[in-house]
Amino acid sequence: MSKLDMIYASSIFTKEQESDIDTITDEPYKVVLFNDDYHTFDEVIAQIMKATGCGRQKAEAHTWEVHNKGKSIVYDGTMEECLRVSAILEEIHLKTEIQTC
Repeated sequence: MSKLDMIYASSIFTKEQESDIDTITDEPYKVVLFNDDYHTFDEVIAQIMKATGCGRQKAEAHTWEVHNKGKSIVYDGTMEECLRVSAILEEIHLKTEIQTC
C-alpha cells in the first residue's frame, strides 16, 4: 500500500468515526441495539426516547445508524441502568445486548 493510499484510508476511517453516534466513555457497560425488519422507524425512535430519555434528534440518529450499520450503542452506564434501558427497548421486542468495554 502506498503512502497516498494509507493517507486516503486514514481520512476515510476518521470521517466515518466522526459521523458515528457511538461515543467512548468511562462507563463500564453499553446497550447495543440491533437492526430488524419488523419495526418502523417511528416505533424505534419512540422506544429509544422512552428507554434512554434522549431527545428525538438523537433517537433518530441512533435509528439511522441501526438501519445503516446494523447496530448502535444507544446507552452507556452501570449494569443496573443498562438492564433497565434494555428491558424498555425489549418491551416491543427490539433486539439488544449489554456489552462491557
